[in-house]
Amino acid sequence: MYDPVQLRTFLTVAQTLSFTQAAARLGVRQSTVSQHVRRLEEATGRPLFVRDTHSVGLTEDGEALLGFARTILEAHERAAAFFAGTRLRGRLRFGASEDFVLTRLPEILEGFRHEHPEVDLELSVELSGTLHERLDAGRLDLVLAKRRGPGDERGRLVWRDRMVWIGAEGLRVDPERPVPLIVFPPPGITRARALEVLERNGRPWRIACTSGSLSGLIAAARAGLGVMAHTRGLIPPGLVRVGGLPELGPVEFALLQGRRPAPAAEALAAAVLAGGDRLSRPA
Repeated sequence: MYDPVQLRTFLTVAQTLSFTQAAARLGVRQSTVSQHVRRLEEATGRPLFVRDTHSVGLTEDGEALLGFARTILEAHERAAAFFAGTRLRGRLRFGASEDFVLTRLPEILEGFRHEHPEVDLELSVELSGTLHERLDAGRLDLVLAKRRGPGDERGRLVWRDRMVWIGAEGLRVDPERPVPLIVFPPPGITRARALEVLERNGRPWRIACTSGSLSGLIAAARAGLGVMAHTRGLIPPGLVRVGGLPELGPVEFALLQGRRPAPAAEALAAAVLAGGDRLSRPA
């Protein structure tokens, strides 16, 4: 009933929230993406996306299909790998952004380890800026991290969202005083975005807390020490959006491979792309 090619297209649109970006990632025309989605909607008998000229979003039925689509594709890929008779081996150095610590990324990695038990997977969790530096230096084989900013089109887009200001419930930012910031240390991409936006809008700021770990930042935010810039879809429990501050704009997460691709890197990249919708959901 459900074509795996159409399901893969559906998952890609759900992750990027863009028919154009989905087409670019899949290497097909945008009209092909639209055709796949339309046929899948005909097969299910339900609308899967709400879309207009400015935005794309999942319907309730689209949300429900996410899990089914992922399960079908994973079974399809397991069967293909079994009958291909190939076994991956060797070391794979994978770097993931701090943003994904509290998401369901571990489920994706667990599935990869189950499918490829002879691959020695080494995981590094760092700031996106640090991961870019380590990849460029040849110390990582594959990285899942924020893109550095507008115009950065390196790697394969996994997920797009917006950045927002968050803090403890009830926190109010006094417009007459410097904005108290809770930030990662340099070279954090989120930190750089927050400072650039405030300075561009003439808002004075001060550093209220610096921590290299997401858990440290969350603790400071829950204590009401200030506000932090964060991805909208990954707001931790106990924190809420804070208004009255300049818009932070979009954020994109991408997969980037090193100059010397490891044999297992493409397999893990495919697993992350197939399960990318899990990255926008807390564990």
